[in-house]
Amino acid sequence: MVRPAHRRPGQSRKAQYSLFVAYVIAVTGAIAGLLLALLSVVDPVGFAQLRVVSQEVAAPVARVTRSITGSISGVDDNISAYVKAGTQNRRLRNELADARRKLVATSALQEENRQLKSLLKLQQTDKAALAHGYLLTSTSTSSRRIALLSIGRNLGVASGQPVRGADGLIGRVLSAGPSVSQVLLLTDVDNIVPVRRARDGLPALSSGRGNGFLDVRTLNIANNPFKPGDILVTSGTGGLYPPNIPVAIVVSRQDDGALARPLADPGRVDAVAVLRPYTPDNIEAQATLAPNPDAAP
Repeated sequence: MVRPAHRRPGQSRKAQYSLFVAYVIAVTGAIAGLLLALLSVVDPVGFAQLRVVSQEVAAPVARVTRSITGSISGVDDNISAYVKAGTQNRRLRNELADARRKLVATSALQEENRQLKSLLKLQQTDKAALAHGYLLTSTSTSSRRIALLSIGRNLGVASGQPVRGADGLIGRVLSAGPSVSQVLLLTDVDNIVPVRRARDGLPALSSGRGNGFLDVRTLNIANNPFKPGDILVTSGTGGLYPPNIPVAIVVSRQDDGALARPLADPGRVDAVAVLRPYTPDNIEAQATLAPNPDAAP
């Protein structure tokens, strides 16, 4: 026999039980609500106590619910903070890259200004210079102390001409090419410069040690009057270096003289001036070109 497609709820025992339970729950809820309403009218104090008891029973459930809600909210905040942190990191990286580019540009401008100031100071210091240029490189570990100059025969540079910086003597031209030249530095062992002590004119000879320092010896071997801090300048003797160019400062006294440090460090000097050798012909030529202070304007 074919089972009917649709049956009424009353024909199903399970449906009958479900319907009965729903009725019981509804009636029980209605009765409980009616009793609570009557109790709140008849005995407000008892109703208040009953409400406190019900709240105490429901409190653990409320705490658990609140904890779960807080945890879910915390996870949402953490996810939002993580997403925002990524955006902030990208923005900060971009700002850092811009700051680095600006710093590099500023450093380049500062270096250019420093070189221009050095050149201007040098031009004001020695207005009779033959030419001005820059030291491109200088040796620091080789046995020879040689620097490369940015100008050559194109500006009249020739072998044997003195080279000075704003702080003092650098050396002399060793060889000149078409557009660059080699400079034999003061600290080279083959470079000997006649000097004198600035405060009293004591004559001496300066020679390179090959390690960045100079040996200074007086012409009177029996006398060694040098003291740390003595300033040495060129004496003009020998017909190469003009007089009164700062050379070195004495750093210590030795048995046969003194140890001195050049005032002009080739590793830090950029702008230099090439001078004419201190010969009688050049001295007369400079005297002829120099303005006469007694002449009428």
